[in-house]
Amino acid sequence: MAVVLVAEDDPDVHVLLEMLLMAAGHSTLMVRDGATALEMIEASPEIDLVLLDVAMPGEIDGLGATRAIRSRPGSAELPVLLLSARSQQEHIQEGLDAGANDYVVKPFDTDTLLATITSLLERRAC
Repeated sequence: MAVVLVAEDDPDVHVLLEMLLMAAGHSTLMVRDGATALEMIEASPEIDLVLLDVAMPGEIDGLGATRAIRSRPGSAELPVLLLSARSQQEHIQEGLDAGANDYVVKPFDTDTLLATITSLLERRAC
């Protein structure tokens, strides 16, 4: 069972992701903004993967949180998956350039999202 930190501000997507991940056997830590996600990473070394919405309220969006994760020695290798309605190639490239391992466009297929999460977790385990 993996511990997945999810930062998503949309209440409906927030609930969907929590239910989906729990049904897949993962433990979840759910937050609504990038700053809180970074605090959770510092406080919870058991996190195996971070799933970040790109557009979140507050000072730190998903891209900023990804850059911060990559710049910190204790979390630099943590898999980061960005989730966004921004679907243009330049948006995807911006997310990958920020340090994300992968980028999934909303609305997403739940099977594809779970397969991506599984793949990232398997790569981390190697």
